[in-house]
Amino acid sequence: MNYDALGAELQKLRENVAGVTDTVLAASDGIPILADVAKNVDPAHISALAAAGLGIARQTTEVVGLGTLGQTVVFGSEGYMAVYAIGRLSLMVVLGDKGLNLGRLLHESRPVIERVGAILAA
Repeated sequence: MNYDALGAELQKLRENVAGVTDTVLAASDGIPILADVAKNVDPAHISALAAAGLGIARQTTEVVGLGTLGQTVVFGSEGYMAVYAIGRLSLMVVLGDKGLNLGRLLHESRPVIERVGAILAA
């Protein structure tokens, strides 16, 4: 696995989207693959929570006929957590502060997810 390429993708996303504070790549079971986080953020904890939430959201979209899940976004009073499905085997978590530009994140994340998916599949 090319960890340098994965790290570069996470760094690019952070640089291109105002308000992104932390990023984590994980397996769909919640095991972290790579993290770019502040010292007070535990990648294993975030990955496990994100995987659980993504699993519920994925089941919900399938049961109610909304197609394939792309992402979930948690809106908090102090910021955001976006979780993106990368196929069925992995996920990306993006944490952001109150200044996170969600429109920009949505625009920038799609190609990042595609490239990360290709790197993970290689």
